[in-house]
Amino acid sequence: MGIKEMKYKRLYRYTRLCRYMGLLRYERLLRAGILLLFLTIAGLPGIFRSTGQTEPGATPVRSRTKIVAGLPKSGPGGSARQPLGLWYSEPATIWEASVPLGNGRLGAMPDGGIVKENVVLNDISLWSGGVQDADDPHAGQYLDSIRSLLNQGRNDEAQELMYKSFVCKGPGSGQGQGADVPYGSYQILGNLHLSFDYGIDTAGIKTEGYRRDLVLPDAMAHCLYNIGGVEYTREYFTSFSGDVIILRFTASRPGSLTITAGLNRPEHYRTVVSGEELQMSGQLNNGTDGQGMQYMTRLRMRPEGGTLVKGDSTIGVKNANSLTIFLSSTTDYAVNEFRNRDAGFRERSSALLRAALAKSYALQRSEHIKVFRALFDRVALRLDGGGKQLPGSETDTGNGANAGKMAYALPTNERLMAFVKDPSDNGLPALYFQYGRYLAICSTRPGLLPPNLQGLWANTVQTPWNGDYHLDINIQMNHWPVEPANLPMLNAPYYELVKGLVEPGERTAKIYYRAGGWVAHPITNVWGYTSPGEYPSWGATNSGSGWICNDLWEHYAFTKDRGYLEKIYPILKGSAEFYLSSMVRERSHGWLVTSPSNSPENAFLLPNGKEASVCMGPTIDNQLIRALFMHVEEATRLLDRDEAFRLEIQKAAAQLPPNQIAPDGRLMEWLENYKETEPHHRHISPAWALFPGNDITVSGTPDLAAAVRALLDGRGDQGTGWSLAWKVNCWARLQDGNRAFSLLRNLLKPTFEKGYNMVDGGGTYPNLFCGHPPYQIDGNFGGCAGIAEMLLQSQEGFIRLLPALPDTWPDGSFRGLCVRGGAEVDAVWKGGRPVSCTIRAKTDGQFVVKMPAGLKDLHAGRKGSGKINREKPVEKWSLFLHKGEEEQLVFSY
Repeated sequence: MGIKEMKYKRLYRYTRLCRYMGLLRYERLLRAGILLLFLTIAGLPGIFRSTGQTEPGATPVRSRTKIVAGLPKSGPGGSARQPLGLWYSEPATIWEASVPLGNGRLGAMPDGGIVKENVVLNDISLWSGGVQDADDPHAGQYLDSIRSLLNQGRNDEAQELMYKSFVCKGPGSGQGQGADVPYGSYQILGNLHLSFDYGIDTAGIKTEGYRRDLVLPDAMAHCLYNIGGVEYTREYFTSFSGDVIILRFTASRPGSLTITAGLNRPEHYRTVVSGEELQMSGQLNNGTDGQGMQYMTRLRMRPEGGTLVKGDSTIGVKNANSLTIFLSSTTDYAVNEFRNRDAGFRERSSALLRAALAKSYALQRSEHIKVFRALFDRVALRLDGGGKQLPGSETDTGNGANAGKMAYALPTNERLMAFVKDPSDNGLPALYFQYGRYLAICSTRPGLLPPNLQGLWANTVQTPWNGDYHLDINIQMNHWPVEPANLPMLNAPYYELVKGLVEPGERTAKIYYRAGGWVAHPITNVWGYTSPGEYPSWGATNSGSGWICNDLWEHYAFTKDRGYLEKIYPILKGSAEFYLSSMVRERSHGWLVTSPSNSPENAFLLPNGKEASVCMGPTIDNQLIRALFMHVEEATRLLDRDEAFRLEIQKAAAQLPPNQIAPDGRLMEWLENYKETEPHHRHISPAWALFPGNDITVSGTPDLAAAVRALLDGRGDQGTGWSLAWKVNCWARLQDGNRAFSLLRNLLKPTFEKGYNMVDGGGTYPNLFCGHPPYQIDGNFGGCAGIAEMLLQSQEGFIRLLPALPDTWPDGSFRGLCVRGGAEVDAVWKGGRPVSCTIRAKTDGQFVVKMPAGLKDLHAGRKGSGKINREKPVEKWSLFLHKGEEEQLVFSY
C-alpha cells in the first residue's frame, strides 16, 4: 500500500469516527480538521480492535481494526460510548437473528450478509383474504338446545351440537392456515436481495472487524467490516419522516462498491425495470375470485461515482464510491374503510419516492432520528447494582445501564445465554423494556393498523396463526405497555380497529344470539371478522369484545381525555348491551352468565369422564363483564347520560357470579370445580381480575389474591412466551418482585425453536423477538409491561412506587412512566427503597402516593415554593396538580 493511500485510509477512519461522535458536520469542516490533527498526534488508532468474526463460509484473519458501528451519542436512550441497542459479531443465519426496523407502516429486517444480503420487507396493511359474510344464518335456531344441554351439565353433547351448527360459515380462519381462504393472512411484502462484488473470488474473501447492530434511540441498523484493507459500512432505517426505506453503503476506497439489487416474494409478484426504477407489483388471493389486495414497490439507486447497471429484473451500480437505495411501497388497502380500495396507491408510492430523492441523505437521516426520538425519549430506565465483570467491558453511564463494568462486550445472542447462568446483567432487562417500547413505536402509528401477532414483521406468506388479531389475550397484550410506557398515541389504531368491528359485530350478535349490541369472538382480521371460530373448543369464546373494550377504557383512565371518552362510549355501551341481552340464568344459583362460551383454549373433564371446553359463565367472562359494566356505569355519570341504562347494568352486575375459591385454595376457572385436562395450561384466565383487571388486589381482596397465587403456583413457571409475560405481570401485582423476576428470566431464556410448541417452549430469539414459539410479538410487549408493573402501579387509585422490586435491582431510576389519573412519574431508588419521586401532571387532577415502608421524613414542595417538612410521615400523600405542574417528594429513612 502506498503512502498516499495509507494517509487517505487513516484520514477516512478519523473522519468517520468524528462523524459518529457528532462532531463533524459539513458546515464545520475547519473545526473537524483541527480535531483530526489533534487525534493524529494523540495516536488514537490504537484504540480500535475487532471481534474477528466472519460470515459462515468466509475465512477469518487476525483483526487489526475495530469498526465502531452506529455509536453516536444516543441521549437519554444510551451513552456516547455504548448506546442502548443490539449488536452481533456475525451475519444472521436465521430470520430471528436479523434486526427489525419499522416506521409503523413499512418494515425491514437486514441480515448483514457479506457476499449476499437479504432484507425482508413488510407493509402493515398487506393481507390476503377480504371482506366476507361468515355468519351462519341458521346457527341461532340451535341456541336454545345448546343452552339447555349446558344447564343440564351435558357439556359434551352441547359441544358436539355446536360443532355441527354453531360455528362460522365456510372455512373460518382455515385452522390458522388462512392465506388462501377469505379470512386471509398477514404476509411478507417481499425480499430485497443484494449481491456484492468485491473483485475477488468469493471463496477467498476474508473479513475483519465484522459488526452489525441496531441502535434503539436512533431506530437505525448498521453493518461494518473490512475486506482487503477496504472498510465497508452500511446504514439502514425505515424513515419516520419520509415514510420510505433507506439503505446507505460506503467504502473507504473510492470505486469499491459494486452492488446488484433484486426484489421478489414467494408468490403473486412481477418484477420489472422501468427507466431507472426497479418495480415489484402484484395482487394477492382474496380466497374467492383471486382479486385481492394489490401492492406496488419501487426502488431507486442514487450512487456517487460509478455506473448504473440495469438488467431485466435487477438494477445495480458498478465501481461506485457510495450508494443510497430508496424503497417505497404502498397497498390499496384503505385503513378504517376496509370495504373500499385506495385507487391512488400507485401514485402514492411514486410520490413518496420522489420526495425522498429530493432530499440529501444527511437530511433524511437527521429528520428520521428527530421524529423517532420524540417518541422513544419519553421514558428512560436505569437498573444499577448488578454488574457483570467481563474483560474489555465498557462503562455505560446512560439509560439501561449498571454502575461499573457491564456485559456489553458480549454480542446480544451471547449476552442472552450468559444471563441464564448469571442474571446479574441488569442492563439486559432494561434493554428488553426499551426494546419493547421500540417495537411498539415501530409497528404502529396513528392512521394505520395496530400491531398484529407478528407486530409488523413477517417473512412468509402463511404467517403463523395468520398473523391476525387474537381477542382472547394477544392483541390486548400488544397494548399493555402503551399507557404505562408513555406511548398513549399508539392507542389510536387500536381504537379504529375496534370501532370497525361494531357494525359486523351487531349482525353476528343478532344471528347467533338473537341479542342486541355487538360481539366479537376469539379472532379477527383487517376485514372486520366477528363470527365464531371454526372449532367451538376455542372459537365459542364471546367475551373478546368485552376484553378489548377494557383496553379502550384504560386509555381514558391514564389520560382522562373527555373527548376520547365521548368517542368510545357508544362502543362500550354496545358491548354491554350484548351481554345484557344475551346472558341467561344458570340453574344452581340463578346467576346471570354467558352461554355458550369458553375459558380461552382450556378444557376440563366432566363427571362422566368426557372432555369438554364449551361451558356457561367461565370465570374470566364474569370478571370481564363486571369490569365492562363498571366502566359503562362510570362513563354514564361522567358524561351525564343514559341514567336508565346505568340502573339496568347496576342491577345485572349484582347478579353476576362472584369469584370462587376451590377446596384446594385456587381461584376456580369455571362455575363448577372441574378437573383440568392440562394442569399447566398456558392460559391463566381466572387471573384476569388481578391483571390486567384490578378487581383483585393484595390489600383489598387478600383471600382472592392468595387464590390467584395458588392458581399461578399450580400452573407453574414454564409456558409459551406470552404466557410467561402474563405471569410476570401477575406476580408483579402480587407484589412478589423476586418471583416476577424469575418469570422474566424464563422469558429471556434463549430459544432457537421454530416449530409450534404450545406448552413450554417460550423464550427469546437472538434478536430479542419473543418465541411462543414460533415468533409472536405479544410476549415482547407483555414483558415490557411487566417490567413497568414491577416498578410502578396505580390500579388501586393511588401511586405505588417499586411495588415488586426484585433483590437483583437494588438501585436505579426511571423517568417518564405513566399512571392512571394522568401523570408522569420519575423515581430514584437506593438499597431497594425510593429516594425521591417527581409527579408531573398531564391533566388537572388529585394524585395520591403510597408512602414507602420505614419512612421517617417526607420532604415535599413545588418548584419555587420551598419545602414542606413532615416529621411524622403519613400512609399516603395527596396533592392536587394542574396540567403542567410537578411536585417532587424526597424520602428519608
